[in-house]
Parts: sequence; C-alpha cells; structure tokens
Amino acid sequence: MLDINFIRDNQELVKKAARDKQIDEGLIDRLILVDNRRRELVKTIDELRAQRNEAAKERDITQGKEIKLKLQELEPQLKKAADEYQQLMLQVPNLPSSDTPVGRTDEDNQEVEAWGKIPKFDFPVQDHIALGKKLDLIDLEKGVRTAGFRGYYLKKAAAKLHFAVLFYAWQKIIEAGFTPMVPPTILKEFALTGSGHFPFGREDVYQIANPSRLASGEEARESEYLAGTAEPSLLAYFTNTTLRKKDLPVMVAGWTPCYRSEAGSYGKDTQGIYRIHEFAKVEQVVLCQADNQVSDQWLEKMKDISAGILQDFGLPYRVVKVCTGDMGAGKRKMYDIETWMPSRSGYGETHSDSNLTDWQSRRLNIRYLNQKGEKVFVHALNNTVLASPRILIAILENNQQRDGSILIPKVLQDLVGIDKITP
Repeated sequence: MLDINFIRDNQELVKKAARDKQIDEGLIDRLILVDNRRRELVKTIDELRAQRNEAAKERDITQGKEIKLKLQELEPQLKKAADEYQQLMLQVPNLPSSDTPVGRTDEDNQEVEAWGKIPKFDFPVQDHIALGKKLDLIDLEKGVRTAGFRGYYLKKAAAKLHFAVLFYAWQKIIEAGFTPMVPPTILKEFALTGSGHFPFGREDVYQIANPSRLASGEEARESEYLAGTAEPSLLAYFTNTTLRKKDLPVMVAGWTPCYRSEAGSYGKDTQGIYRIHEFAKVEQVVLCQADNQVSDQWLEKMKDISAGILQDFGLPYRVVKVCTGDMGAGKRKMYDIETWMPSRSGYGETHSDSNLTDWQSRRLNIRYLNQKGEKVFVHALNNTVLASPRILIAILENNQQRDGSILIPKVLQDLVGIDKITP
C-alpha cells in the first residue's frame, strides 16, 4: 500500500508502475475519483456533526432532526466510498527500483550471478521421478491416490534428506542471528491482506471450509486460511506495533508446512515434486529502517545466506533479477535463485528474495520512532532460506552415479546417516 497523498501527487509515476507490473492503470483514476468523493463526504459529515452539536446546545430540536436525517442519508454513502477506497488502495502497486528490468514474464529476468560447475554425465541421466521410483524414495502413484493431483510420498532416505536440508537451513539462519519462530499456519484474512497475498493471489490460497470453534463453543465467524509461506504470520506478529529505532533490524525466521492450491499455474510442471500443494519451508523476514539503501543492502545479505547453503550442498545455481511483470505488485526489487536440475536441462527456481519497502508495513501498521520522534513505517523484506522437497530434485539429479547410487552432500551426511543412497 502506498500513501494516498503520494499517489495523488505522483499519478503518472504510479500509473507507469502499474503498466510495468501488468496491472490495470485505470484503477489509479478510479481511486482518485473515489478518494475525492470520500473526502467530500467526510468534510460534509464533520460539518453536519458540528452543527448537530451546536443545535443540541441551543436545544433547537427542529434543526437537530433535519441534520439527523441528512446524516442518515450521507453516512451509508461514506461507508460505501470508504470500503471502495480501501479495496482500490490494496491494489495499488509499489514502485519498482530503477535497476529492476522492465518485462512481462520470467523470460525477461536478468541473470546477475552464477556459481558452480554444471555436471556432465557419461551415462544416461535419469530425472528425480525415475530415481525416486528405482530407489524407492518417492511414490507419486500412491500420493495421488491418497491426496489427489500433485500428491506424493517421500520414503526412506528421501524422507530423512527432506528433514536434513530443512534442519541444516534452520541452523544456518539461527547462526546468522535470526530469531527462530514456529508461527501459525492457519491464518485470519488480515494477515494475508497485510502481506499482500490478498487480494492478489487469492486463488492460490486454501480457505478452510469447516469453521473453528471459539472458547464459548460458537463457530468462528472470521474466515480462516492455510498459509502458503511463513511470511504472512511472521509479519502479522508485529501488527500495530511501534518499534524503537534501536530495535531495528528485526530479524525473524519461521519453519512451517506450506499449502498452495497452484490454481494460477494450471498445466505447469504436472509431473514429479517440482510444483506441489504442500511442502515445508524455512523463511526469513527482516524489518529495517525506512531507507531504500538500507533495505536493499538487506536484500543482498538475505540472498547471500540462501546462496551459501546451496554452495554448502555443492549445487550449481544462478541468481536472476526479476523483471517488473514477474515480481508481484508489492515488490520494489526481487531476486530469484535458480538451481541446476539436469532433467530440465536448465535451472529451476528454488528461492525468492524480495524487498517490499513499506508496502506491507502500511497495511499492518508496523512503525518505528525515528531520531526526531516521528512514527515511520518500517521496510519489510522476506526470503526463502530453503524449501523442500523441491530442492531434493537438484540434490538427487546432480549427485546420481553410474552405478545407480546417489551421493549425499557432505554437510548432510551426518544428518541423513549415510553418505550415499544405493540401489
């Protein structure tokens, strides 16, 4: 969410951001019209209320009744205008950084870093589906039978490897100074609106149909949803909080199960465990002072933590700067880390690192007191430390051997309990 006065003063700049992010720029014009109407109604109603108070003092019953009738007519109009204003404000995109490439799809993203040597095999390469079946590590058929489309079972060494990579990432992020948290994954709507997952991306979020119960035994009236990442709940922890500057940066990390309907990716990656409905992820969130230079520095630091884990695993990867059309409405600047996956003969996205400046903190009212004693909205960033089982694709495929075995990365061998998976 942007400040309405900034939007009014910079309409063409905000419209350009909307065009570049493939959002209807007409919403800016609609927003201004609705805001004008809202402001007029607020002014008129405030004046009428003042007149009502004056009439009450003077015991002018006739005028008081006339004003009451006018207010009964105008107050519903104000509520309608205010609701429409709020819905439009939630759709206004953040301004991308000046060095963000303008583009429409992931094909317009720009590679900025690469690490590792892409393996060359002198034997026929198998994908993770074939490896999983041959070594009895992944059962997709029974996964679909049990859970439906995109269902899966991880078994034996793959199950141990799944928890090993997550625990390794968990240790790394704690060592980096982040406060570990186990946040809720059943969320109220405000948390997803605050993070920007609503109204954008609503189709990819599971809504819980069976309402929970209150302490009184009554059904909860608020809708509840399954989180697709720990980001919304980590941010929501600080809702309506005013921090002190000395408290910044706030550095938190969550390890959670994640759920995504993947409705927006119909027809993509329908085989294997690359795109699935449920997985696990270690996510990091930073709240820092409202300075683009400071928050962009944190964006780089967070990226480097994830990249360091991939280097520890010995997995080749590249970093791409995400273009405007692929980055999402709320983001100022964004990197994806893509790890080499032999079966794709290319890289697959495994990490996402984003700077959203104060776009989320305005929605959740997270502020800090600056040196002047002014309340300023913090800048918020988030990054995938590691997600599994997608990362297992890269580990299994890159480390396959001619004899059918798969080598376990050295840093994970103690956690998994073996140094290789054998047929």
